[in-house]
Amino acid sequence: MFSAYSIFLFVLILGQWGAVVFAQTISGTFRQLPRQKIRLEGFNGLKTYGIDSVTTDDSGRFSLAYSPTDKGVGYLESLDKKPLFLILSGEDIVVEGDLPGVVESVKILKGLENQWFEKYGAEQPRREQALSAWSYLESSYKTDPLFSTQKKPNQAIQEEQKRLRTEDSLFVAGLPDKSYVKWYLPIRKLVSSVSNIARYRTQEIPATFAAFRKLNYADARLYKSGLFRDAIDNHFWLIENSGRSLDSVFLEMKISIDAMLPGLAVDEKKYNEVCDYLFDVLERRSLFQASEYLALKVLNESACTVDGNLAKQMETYRAMKKGNTAPDFSFAGEILHRDNSALQKLSDITTPYRLVVFGAGWCPKCREELNELAKVYSKIRGYGMEVVFVSLDEDAQIFRDFAGKFPFISMCDYKKWENAIAQSYYVFGTPTMFLLDKDRKIVLRPVSVKQVDAWVDWYLAGEGR
Repeated sequence: MFSAYSIFLFVLILGQWGAVVFAQTISGTFRQLPRQKIRLEGFNGLKTYGIDSVTTDDSGRFSLAYSPTDKGVGYLESLDKKPLFLILSGEDIVVEGDLPGVVESVKILKGLENQWFEKYGAEQPRREQALSAWSYLESSYKTDPLFSTQKKPNQAIQEEQKRLRTEDSLFVAGLPDKSYVKWYLPIRKLVSSVSNIARYRTQEIPATFAAFRKLNYADARLYKSGLFRDAIDNHFWLIENSGRSLDSVFLEMKISIDAMLPGLAVDEKKYNEVCDYLFDVLERRSLFQASEYLALKVLNESACTVDGNLAKQMETYRAMKKGNTAPDFSFAGEILHRDNSALQKLSDITTPYRLVVFGAGWCPKCREELNELAKVYSKIRGYGMEVVFVSLDEDAQIFRDFAGKFPFISMCDYKKWENAIAQSYYVFGTPTMFLLDKDRKIVLRPVSVKQVDAWVDWYLAGEGR
């Protein structure tokens, strides 16, 4: 039998041994950071998390620890909120500088992967700028009659671009195959270069699309890299800003969605995280054809379980997509501005079009949009469009103060998200609008009153009529 004391010693020794074997340190000095708190943060997909924190001594010296579960990219941050990014590859790291955010003052004294990262981080942006400048000159020397006959400058420009790309490739190729930084640097370059490619090096756009489509979003390296969010944002930003027609943009987005989802199907957590975020990105940018495609793709996916909130958002596109027939509903609860008591339900309205709006007095965006709607109501009503506002308020006075000034039918049952009409229309956010024709066929899912007004100008008052 072991005594309690011997068990305590065993646990203590095991804990110390584990700390030595399984924890790595980041230490050093930030000369302008005496007696200040410094934090080490890591990345998990779209979120960050705290790894360690410490208060520096009188000279700005510090020591922090990280573990193998933190492998990826992390950052040091002090009160100024300006980060110093580091590769957490399992090596001890020693840094020295003025402040974490003053990158030009920081030197990596120990840690090979971070020294490689530091060197590449100093050189690669300059190569990118030079490539963009040479690309601009190359275009001028090819198309401008003043320069196009000059063969030697043309050849020199092409050779310098080739040299810069070769130099970049050789640096990465020379890194150890198993190092995290060898995987990370090309991905970082891909993500950070999209703006320059869209502006100056448009010939690289197809290859950049292909590189983004090869990314595996289930890869733990990407999940811990701090590039997870930017890879999604910049991928679809580049498609949107690639100079293509809107139809071509949506086609490219569909191809990219098709490329992304199969790799994610092996990890339900990441699948839901990426789909939820991408859906939000597409909705915010009013890329509804792409968000509808994503929604239907996800809802038809049998390999993964889609979480409830995401499924509810996406179900809107299956049940309430353009061309479908919206549910009829009775006017219930407290009703304002129903001038004709014969109007008992939506289908009783005889105008060629009706706009159904879901919102609430507690929603700032709803206040903005519905006040705008009230201003243009007389105009759109004159072209045969009636408005029905379904409020998701819970407080009677708030509803009356908010909707009492509107000239169109407004109703509220004070059940908020339990409102039966909102549920039948798969409403998950406010404001939400549906433009219906006389048969309640969904003609448009507007994102703003401005879009409704423009639609009226084009289809009812203008050339599209």
